[in-house]
Amino acid sequence: MQRRAPTENCSVTARALQVLEAFTPDRSVLRLAEISRHTGLPLTTTHRLVKELAGWGALEREPDGGYRIGLRLWEIASLAPRGLGLREAALPYLSDLGHITRENVQLAVREELSVVYVERLAGRDAVRVLTRVGGRFDLAPTGVGLVLLAHAPREVQEQVLSRPLVRHTEKTLCTPDEVRRALAEVRRTGVAVSDRQVTMDAVSVAAPVYGPDHPSSRPSRSSPTPTP
Repeated sequence: MQRRAPTENCSVTARALQVLEAFTPDRSVLRLAEISRHTGLPLTTTHRLVKELAGWGALEREPDGGYRIGLRLWEIASLAPRGLGLREAALPYLSDLGHITRENVQLAVREELSVVYVERLAGRDAVRVLTRVGGRFDLAPTGVGLVLLAHAPREVQEQVLSRPLVRHTEKTLCTPDEVRRALAEVRRTGVAVSDRQVTMDAVSVAAPVYGPDHPSSRPSRSSPTPTP
């Protein structure tokens, strides 16, 4: 995720959000100096914001002096209606699908030009996947992403295809024409197949879940997807 450079007119709220954005799956524990470096905020400002965030519970301090995202922030984030309601409604079906296939099962939504994973159930003997609950990934190479992109507004599709497409493996579709053909196939068949586009040991199959307030031709969510 690209960090926004702080400005003199940046609000206190924006700076506090910059502090939280400094944490990533690869940087789950950070010291004050590291937070200051990743955000571009002065060390004194970082110290003040971190102290306030830790006091509220958004950050927690480790015994060695580092900080990590606090449980209070997770409690608040779990109330997001698009994630919570969808997850609760889909969880029994996710569980059934995982039991039948014995594979990884994932549920995702589109957030702007990315996939956001709402739930993931790991199959006991399934291949390891790179996704995590709350994590983001590119739309084009993933099964859930292809389903969501195929039924997204045309302007969203063109935005995705106007950007460089990241090659994860030799199988990744990396040209706009290849992706357009894949999206047309998704709309024709009703399902998406991502064949070793992210890792060479994973194939995923995805289908849309239609909400009651959406026309069948315009799904806003993707279905539970087994990943063999």
